[in-house]
Amino acid sequence: MSSKQIVSLFAGAGGIDLGLIRSGHQVIWANDFDLDSCETYAHNLGDHIHCSDIKEVKSNSIPDSDLIVGGFPCQGFSVANKFRSVEDKRNELYEEMLRIIQDKQPKWFIAENVSGILSLGGGEVFQMILDDFKAAGYRVTHRLENMADFGVAQKRKRVVILGTRNDLPLDMTLRHPDPTHSKNPTLFMKKWVSMGEALRAFQKFDVPQDVASKYKFVERNFTGHRRSDPDQPSPTILARGNGKGGVNATPHPFEERRLSVMESAHIQSFPHTYIFKGSMTSQYRQIGNAIPPMYGELIGNEILKLASVAISA
Repeated sequence: MSSKQIVSLFAGAGGIDLGLIRSGHQVIWANDFDLDSCETYAHNLGDHIHCSDIKEVKSNSIPDSDLIVGGFPCQGFSVANKFRSVEDKRNELYEEMLRIIQDKQPKWFIAENVSGILSLGGGEVFQMILDDFKAAGYRVTHRLENMADFGVAQKRKRVVILGTRNDLPLDMTLRHPDPTHSKNPTLFMKKWVSMGEALRAFQKFDVPQDVASKYKFVERNFTGHRRSDPDQPSPTILARGNGKGGVNATPHPFEERRLSVMESAHIQSFPHTYIFKGSMTSQYRQIGNAIPPMYGELIGNEILKLASVAISA
């Protein structure tokens, strides 16, 4: 087993990077466009974050690495966006990740996006993305993952694409982690972690200066207004929600209010010591955009299983 050097694109607040670091890997270079996210990342994970438009970043300015990871911006793909389309300019950002992977040729890559990407353009867009990665020299696999299946107290479905460079032997193929939890537990599967369990655990921590949205909770059958069930994993922690760019934080299951910033972060599996920078709205958004660190750590463990090979990157 050996640790790997990783480049992180669209790094955000550093969710998946934190998980990869926890599993023993080194993130040597990261990039994001959002100033608050970069400040959060630098405060918690280090100054290897570069805050700039990825379209302006030359591939030769990025260090060589074993693996490139990126959750390219998903707003254009999300089923929550009623105006999504194949022509949405935000959909083009995956091409920047593709460009860098083509140019740098890491041994492996990880790409993540919302489940809505599967149906965009009747499935043609997702097939195009897979074909593009294959044409770049990779054998590719993908899976729709529910983060609740990996111990995250949240029903959060994401498409995770894994790529392994074609010249690597088959036993060096990067694979998805096996689920550890289930709605229906078995001898080999633990029960999903409920929202209530997670929040009761959070109450044990001393979290100073925690802030919460004052956006009122009015129960109705609409995103962000459905009452949370304390005996089930949380609904997806959202980056946005009220249609105007403001906060639509998840309703608290025990109180007539919404989850605080740090309660939301805890549901996303961030540690209570993680500090988020920027306005309250920005902090909620950073948390909602993140890949849960817990899942990142499990993928990191899969990477550790891949022995070092004497093939140049």
